This record gives sequence, structure tokens and C-alpha cells, in this order.
Amino acid sequence: MTPRRQSSGSDPKKAKKAAKKTAAEKAVKKTAPAEETARQTAPAESAPPEAAAVTPAPPGPEVTVPVPLAPALDDGDRERLLAGTHHDPHAVLGARPAAGGVLVRALRPYALSVTVVADGVRAELHPDGDGFFSGLLPLREVPAYRLLVAYRDTVLDTEDAYAFLPTLGDLDLHLIGEGRHEQLWEVLGAHPMTLRGVAGTRFSVWAPNARGVRVAGTFNYWDGTAFPMRSLGSTGVWELFVPGVGEGELYKFEITRPDGSKTLRADPLARRTQVPPETASIITSSDYEWNDEEWLARRPEVPAHEGPFSLYEVHLASWRPGLTYRELAEQLPAYVKDLGFTHVELMPVAEHPFGGSWGYQVTGFYAPTARLGTPDDFRYLVDKLHQAGIGVIMDWVPAHFPRDEWALAEFDGRPLYEHSDPLRAAHPDWGTLEFDFGRNEVRNFLVANAVYWCEEFHIDGLRVDAVASMLYLDYSRESGQWTPNQYGGRENLDAVAFLQEMNATVYRRVPGVVTVAEESTAWDGVTRATHHKGPSGFGGLGFGLKWNMGWMHDSLQYVSHDPIHRRYHHHEMTFSMVYAYSENYVLPISHDEVVHGKRSLVSKMPGDWWQQRANLRAYLAYMWAHPGKQLLFMGQEFAQGSEWSEVRGPDWWLLDPSYGAEPDHRGVLDLVRDLNARYRATPALWQRDIHPDGFQWIVGDAAEDNVFAFLRYDADGSPLLAVSNFAPVVRPDYRLGVPDDVPAWHEVINTDAARYGGSDVTGPDPVKPEPQGCHGRPASIRLTLPPLATVWLRPA
Repeated sequence: MTPRRQSSGSDPKKAKKAAKKTAAEKAVKKTAPAEETARQTAPAESAPPEAAAVTPAPPGPEVTVPVPLAPALDDGDRERLLAGTHHDPHAVLGARPAAGGVLVRALRPYALSVTVVADGVRAELHPDGDGFFSGLLPLREVPAYRLLVAYRDTVLDTEDAYAFLPTLGDLDLHLIGEGRHEQLWEVLGAHPMTLRGVAGTRFSVWAPNARGVRVAGTFNYWDGTAFPMRSLGSTGVWELFVPGVGEGELYKFEITRPDGSKTLRADPLARRTQVPPETASIITSSDYEWNDEEWLARRPEVPAHEGPFSLYEVHLASWRPGLTYRELAEQLPAYVKDLGFTHVELMPVAEHPFGGSWGYQVTGFYAPTARLGTPDDFRYLVDKLHQAGIGVIMDWVPAHFPRDEWALAEFDGRPLYEHSDPLRAAHPDWGTLEFDFGRNEVRNFLVANAVYWCEEFHIDGLRVDAVASMLYLDYSRESGQWTPNQYGGRENLDAVAFLQEMNATVYRRVPGVVTVAEESTAWDGVTRATHHKGPSGFGGLGFGLKWNMGWMHDSLQYVSHDPIHRRYHHHEMTFSMVYAYSENYVLPISHDEVVHGKRSLVSKMPGDWWQQRANLRAYLAYMWAHPGKQLLFMGQEFAQGSEWSEVRGPDWWLLDPSYGAEPDHRGVLDLVRDLNARYRATPALWQRDIHPDGFQWIVGDAAEDNVFAFLRYDADGSPLLAVSNFAPVVRPDYRLGVPDDVPAWHEVINTDAARYGGSDVTGPDPVKPEPQGCHGRPASIRLTLPPLATVWLRPA
């Protein structure tokens, strides 16, 4: 190992010059023997007769002894080590018994000399050319030893990396091969550790097609020649423990491909990375102490689909541009708690090279993006959200990955993480590569990754992106561009099995967690248990919740029409109840609906500025009352007029009191706060969310009036009445049928209230039913419906 220096990045060609010198430093400091390390027990090599073993000197001052020449290194081994294609460098390098003593061989390019210190004996090895040094120590057995590696300006005192046995056990390797290692991140990647009293880092990587793998980093001037890794049998895993290398060092794996060419790759299981556009992995460990025990203890008490669940979707890098994880932790929890959302949903946090992808093209699946801080900084943010009583859902992207040449694409020279069939590998929409869900190790990589975020970062749930693109072989493909499955169908059976395994594993290992599918088709059983088969013959996918893309599309289309035309589109608001109980749904108004020319939520609404805001308020209250959970993207909670941009984030200046129209935006914000507060306090809006008996239409066919009215019920039968008037006129004495067992109703939400920016057509007094039947019910009430507004009423 060469002397360390500061590095500006991951350039492997810097600073090799420092080692080619003219004279060796012969004087080295007195050193003490290291604690005994694991010993290699390869067969003894032959030695010249004069290399007879001698008794080492008794304890005391080190004795410098002459070292006989060692047997010449086999030409094939020499060539493979220098070429980076040796599968078992530990069989050649390090120390082992030999005829005449203990043979020690080291590969230290650019070193002037290498001296072995062991059992009171100091022995300088002979230079064998090409950076090899060797010699026979006059010892009867392999001792604990250290190497003194002399360069022009320094002498490095280090243990020998090739004196250690493998650090991965047989069970670990077996589970990796079976695709069943549920804590894969604990055995692959870079892990600082202490072995036999020696501090260092264990590197391990899965690269079954590689002819050889070496570790390169800041600790060896990005020259991996002296650090070849050993292959651990048929598993395809390569491993090396490097003494003296610790946290904060940069590294990559230098892989020799099957064709002999080389590629320098970031660690697929790196838990920390450089800030993009730099691409190196960083050795890291965590000493974070969590303070969310109460949150985790309460989390399993109520399943997500049976409790209040309203999500504030956030793009962390642009919510308040420039803030770090720790700075966000001082602002985001307070803001979300004030608005009353139960959860935040974070757009992808895993490392990604292109910020414009918003995190949906991931290269570092196990590393929180370094743009905002360290992994422990991200833990701090999650911890603070939990302490504020806010759950954390994270967008997770197991469908595909980008083609960057330093990342996963053809990682070891052949398709590895991607499918070997080009028709299955290339994603037609995004120019990315799809994972090979049928390969054990790839499936394991992803299933363990889902567990990793939940266990290591206390994430409360995963929203799985682009599920439809995974489920269908013909997704965005024309005829002839895809191959049917073994039964002649279009279903991707490997992806189905993967999603079932992922959900089953996460729910089994992490109490109280929830998984959410962004699935845009009518696939049967997305939120059905994996062991329950449906009409299609498939078991359920096992998700807890599913985005209701149909409701989102239809309802946004309805409210975008001018009110005079809405009578012709009434079904767009009622159709969702035809299938509302086919899955456990989330109603998503996400980032996807307010970018790329789609306009912000308030800007979708027709009419003048007053009508746009009134429409928005009525729509939000309708959404919060509709069966399903709610998701609202940042900026829409205060009626931002412009589309979202990841560069500037929300237009917070709209809430500046010095801005003339600030009350207009503040009114919508106040409504969202009140909706969340009333929602959380009203079990009828969530307790029977997935049961048909929790919902009843009062009137769903008043197309000429643009009116919708329905009841929600909690488990005890207590109702909430929601009435929406999507016409810009007041409707006095509007009669609605109601249950006859409620003595009076009173308003708890009216989106036309003056404090929200409305015309203040409100009903402060309780409304008593009349014994006049209506809408098939024995009693009825008469309401004055405000224009472009939604009203909630509860039993008085």
C-alpha cells in the first residue's frame, strides 16, 4: 500500500509518479510484532538447500538477518497478477511454509524495498522485478508479521492484506448464490472492521464474469495492481481485506472483463458516494444514535389502509433549494406537522448522476444522494420527522437503471444486472436498462435493498415506481419487439415473482411498514396477499396500497372543463366508485401532474383567478372525502400558479405577507391544514376506507346541477356527509336525502368560507332533517350550496 494523499476525485491516473525513485531508505523505525493474523496454509514451495530454517532470535531488540532467495515465481502467476486476472492471489502472495523456512512474497509496485518484521526478526526481501519482492524467513512456522514498504519519501508500516483468511462465511456465500441473503449489504460492499486486532476494510463484490478484480482508490493512488481480490468459488464473489484503510477513503473496483479489457466501476452496494458528477464510492460506517423508539413502537398498531394516511410529496433537493439533510430537518418536519399531513413521501433519495431525472435513474441503490449530506445526515432527517409524528415513505425504483459506464451496465463485461436478451434489457421509453428479475443474485440485490432502506434508515414505506413497466413484457413495445412468456402471455413472470418476494420479505421483517405500487393498469390483485389467487390465476402482488391513476386522470379532466360543460362529463367523477374497492387506493396528485406542460393544479382550473382558487378548494375537499388516501405534491398546498421546476422548487414568495395576493394563497394553505385536521379527527374518512359499507351515494347523478353528495361511515356507523357543487352559482334550498337517525347536521368544512378566500356562503347553524323522503331515504335536509365549493357535515 502506497502512502496516502488527498484526492480531488476518482481519477485513477493521478500521482503514480511518486513511486519511481532512485534510492531506498534502509533505515526504518523499530516496530513491535502485530497481533497474530490469519495464516495461509498453502503447500510448501521448494527452496534451495542453503535456505535451511533457523531458530529465531529470543524476544528483545529486532535482529536483522540475511534472507535467502525464494523460489522463482511461476511465470503464469506473475503474468496474471500483473494483468489483473488472477483468481487466487492469496495462494501466491503473503507468507506460507516452504522448504527451508517461511516464504514471503509481496507485490508492491514502485516500492524501493520491502522488509518483513516478525518474531524479533527483520528481513529485507529480494526485489524480483515488476514490483515483486520475496525471500525465505529463517523461521519454522508462519508468524504474525508486518511489512515495512519503503518509498522515496516515506516508509509504510502495514500488515499484509494477504495474511488474512476470507471474511465471508460459507452460509453467506450459500445465501448469495440462492438469492436469499436478506441483509446483503452487510456482506458485500466496503466495510470497515477489525480482524484479529487489525483495523482495515473488507471489500467484496459480485462479478461472476470477471477474469479478475482489483481494488483501487485514494489509498493506492488509484492503482489497483497491489490489491488483487480473490474469487470465492462459484458464487462469483470477490473479496479482499485491506489493513489500514478506513472510513472516508474513495474506492472503485477495477474489473478485467472476459475479453481482457478493463473497466473501473463504482461499488453496486456502496453506502456512500461522492457528490455527482464525481462517481467514486466512499468507505463509510454509521454511529448514528436513533431517538425514534416511540414512533417505531407505535407504528405497527394500525395498518396503513385502516388509519389516517395523507401524504405530502417532496423533492428534497428543491423543497428549499440549497438546504442539506440536517437543515431540512429543522424546517420540513415543522412545516408538515403544522399542515397536519401524516406522512411525507420523498421522491427518490438513492444516488443518481443526473439531477434532472429527479432521482428516477439510480446508480447508487444503497446510498442516499450525497448532494444533501452523508448517510447519517439523512438518518437525522428521518429521525426528526419521526419525532414530529410524521411517517416517511420513500420512492423506490427497482424497474430500471441508467447505462453509465462506471455503474451497473454490463458491470463485469457482460449483461449482469440487466437481462441478457436485448429485447428484455432495453427500456423503450427512458433509454435505460431493465433488471433481470429472474436471476437469483439480481433479485436478491433488489429485495435486500428494499429491506435496507427500511431497517437501516427506519423508512416507513416504499412507493414502488413504474410497476406497470415491470409487469408487462410488451410494455411500450410493438409487435415483434417482445417475446411471450412460457405460457404465451404478456406477463413478466419473473417480475411478478420478484414483487411478491419483495413485499413478503419487507412485511415479514419490518413491523408496520407499508408498500405502495405506482401501477397504472387494471392488473388483478396488486394489493391482494401473495398467497391468495385471483381470477387471473396469479397470487396477489402483496402491496399495501396502490396509486389510483384512473381517479387522478378522470377527476382532473372533469375539473379542467368549464362548469357549463361539466354536465357532459359527470361520469368522470363517479366512475371511480365502480372499482373503488378492487384495491386499497391512494389518490395521487403527484409531481407528474404539475410538470412538462401539464400546468400546476390551480392553473388547470377554468375561469378567472377567483374561480380557479374556488375550483381548487372544492376539488381538494372532494378528494379528502373520497375513499382512498391522499397525496399532494409540494407547492400545490398553497395554489402555486407555475409548474414545478427541480431547479427553483416551490414559489415560497407567494406566502410573503408583503406580496399583494398573499391572502389568496394563504387561504388555500389554511384549507389544507383544516382538511387534514378534520380528516384525522373523523374515523369515517379512513376507518372503513377499503370496505364498501363505508360509503353510500346520496346523489351521484345530478349532472345538470354539477352536484355530488355521499356519506362516509366509521366502524360504529357514525357518518360524515360530503356535498360538492362544481357549478359557479349558489343553490339555495338544495334538498338531499339523509338517514333519519341523525337529529341534526352541522358544517365542519366549507371551502367557500371567507378565511379560505371564498364568498362566505356558509351555514353556521345546525340543519335538522325533515320527514320528507328524498333520494330513496326517509328524511331530507335543505342546504344552501355555495358556488364552486365542497361542504362537509357531521351529526350535531
